Parts: sequence; structure tokens; C-alpha cells
Amino acid sequence: MNKKIGNLFKGDKVIWMVFFLLCMISIVEVFSASSNLTYKTQNYMGPIIYHTVMIVIGVVAAVVTHHVPCRYFKLITFPLLVVSAILLLWVLIGGESINGANRVISLAGITFQPSEIAKGTLVLYTAQILSATQREDGADRKAFMWIIIPLFFAAFLIGIENLSTAALLFAVIFLMMFIGRVPMSQMGRLVGGLAILGAIGLLLIMTLGSVEDKTEETLTESVAATKTAADGDKSSIKGGGIFHRFATQRNRILKFLDHKDVPPEEYDIEENFQVGHANIAIASSGLIGKGPGNSLERDYLPQAFSDFIYAIIIEEMGIIGAAVVAFLYIVLLYRAARIASRCENNFPAFLIMGLSLLLVIQATFNMMVAVGLAPVTGQPLPLISKGGTSTIINCVYIGVILSVSRSAKMKTSKI
Repeated sequence: MNKKIGNLFKGDKVIWMVFFLLCMISIVEVFSASSNLTYKTQNYMGPIIYHTVMIVIGVVAAVVTHHVPCRYFKLITFPLLVVSAILLLWVLIGGESINGANRVISLAGITFQPSEIAKGTLVLYTAQILSATQREDGADRKAFMWIIIPLFFAAFLIGIENLSTAALLFAVIFLMMFIGRVPMSQMGRLVGGLAILGAIGLLLIMTLGSVEDKTEETLTESVAATKTAADGDKSSIKGGGIFHRFATQRNRILKFLDHKDVPPEEYDIEENFQVGHANIAIASSGLIGKGPGNSLERDYLPQAFSDFIYAIIIEEMGIIGAAVVAFLYIVLLYRAARIASRCENNFPAFLIMGLSLLLVIQATFNMMVAVGLAPVTGQPLPLISKGGTSTIINCVYIGVILSVSRSAKMKTSKI
């Protein structure tokens, strides 16, 4: 019996343990944080049943994927690039508007975000380019342009509606190129070019994004969209078309940079809705928290089960529980780096590092937002936040990481 289970769950045991622990934490915390959903739907078990089903499907997807030999992932790189490009264009032109932005496509009753597929595809593509162009002194200079052109194309299409996801993708690919020893002269020019583009983008955001009503400043996209639908659109955006997200981005930047101390009696909790209640959740947590299921702020945070779930984790599990969750992501990245160092071939090493960086950097974004160290981005906590197809896709990423760990372990054992 144990042998059969061992054959089913191959690969790095530590990563399997981290994966299952994150899934268990997800089920417990999403169940606790879904009070708003249960109230609105009058279905107490519905949200958690749906999320548990998604987790189970994701685990099955990870098990199936990790049995696929790593070399076969190369074969799907080009088809995935084509599909990702088509989907990113499709979602801009004919996608469904969720949270005030065209981010999702509904196909055969299944709703998904093309950006989730595009992120993994770019990591897969970059790993293949870096591995194919490796020389004794690093990557060939041609690798830079082969990576940058599709990266800019994908980041531009994603960034129109979801700037934080585009920034996340850029950060991951940049680190992959650094690990892949792309010439530092090219990396330096890239940093300089990004600094110029960032300054221009910031100037456009601060100039074209103008909002009269500040209720949206600290809200995640979903909450802001709900308030806009209820109160009417009070935003005045000077730019139209691709500039329609500038108002939200401008307000988030201004609010994050505003460090003025406000006395408790003057603090406007309605104006600073999400961030205010997240801060209350964290401040009232203590060392060990209130215990699972005992959160109070979950009833006030509309996205407690998604964008701000880390604040609920801190409230219920305390500083210790929050540190454990952060530590699990660190362990995931550490084990991925150890496995990459054992790989005899470059492709699986770059692939496992890229996917682990993708998950860990996104988790870092989410946790920094929850504790007030970064502007509100709307990035969910991977493998923990409530999700549908995004949960399954993240589980597939874990499956690919485990597939690489299998091949690396096998090669090491033969030495």
C-alpha cells in the first residue's frame, strides 16, 4: 500500500509537504473568510465546497503533471505561445469585464484569466531560450532579444488591464535572465530602459488619472467595482481607452505615499475601507491569533477570501501562523534552487527556478499589500486564496516543479 502511494506521489517530498500544507491552510482560511459570500448567497457550505473541489482538481492536475517527463514540456512551448497571444488579444477585444477591467474569458461555461496561462508560458519559453543559448561564459547575446520581444508584447497586453501582473511577469523573467547569465551590459540597458518607461508611465498615470471621489483609493478592484455599480461612476478620467485604469492606479500610488499620521478619532474607515480593516485585523491578532474561524474583520473585508486573505491569516493564526505561511514559500524557493543545482541539463533548472519565482514573488506581493508595505495590487495569494482556474493552474505549476525534481533526483542517484 505504501509502495503504491509512493509511486503516485513521486518527486521531492519536501515540496509535496509544502504543497499539501498550503492547500490545507487554504481550505481552512477560505472557509473562515467567506462569510460575506455565504451571507450574500444564503448558502453556508456552497463557497467552501466549490473551493475544495477546485483544490482537489488542482491536486489531481499536479499529480498527473508531475508524471510527465520534463523533456516533453519543450514540445508545447510554441503552441502555448500562439494560444497565449490569441487569448490576450481576445480578452482585450471581447473579454468579460470583471472589477472594471477586461481580464477574463468565458469559454464553454469556464471562466479563466489568459494572463495566468501567459505567465507560465513566458517562463517556459524563457527557460528554453536560456538553455539553448548557454555558452561557457553565459548566455549568447542573441538570447536577450529573443526573450525581450515576446515579453514586451505579453506585458503590454496584460498591463493595459492588470499592471501588477505585468510587473510580476517582468520581475520573474528579469531574474531568470540574471540566473541564466545574460550579459550584464544588456541587463543594464534593460534596467535603464525600464526606468525611463516607468517614469513615463508614472507621469501619464499622475497626469491622465484624475478621480474626484476617493472611495476607490484603497479598495481592491472587485470592491471598487461594486461601489461604482452601487453609487454611480464618480471617476473623471481624462484619458480613455487604454488609459481607463489610470485613475485607480493614481489613487493607489498617492494613498501609499501618504504617510501622514491621523488620530484614531479622525480616521475615515469608509474612505480607507480595505486597508483600514486589514490593519485592524493585524493589530488585533497578537502572537497566536484568535484561532481559526474566529476572525471579526472577515465580515468587513469584501475580499477577505482572496486579495486580503493574509490579513485574516494573521488575525486568526497570529504572528506565528503568518510567519509559518511565509516560511512555507521560502522553503518552496529553497528546495527549487537545490533541485536546480542538481539538474544536469539547463532547461529543467531554468524552468523550476522560473516557476518557483513566479509563485513566491506573487505571494510576496500579496503579503506586502496585506501588511501595508506595498500599494494595493489585487494579486491573490497563490495556492491559498480562493480561486477557480487560477488555483488549478498554480497546482499545474507545482506539478511541473515536481516533474523536474523527479528527473533531477533520478540523475543524481545514477552518479
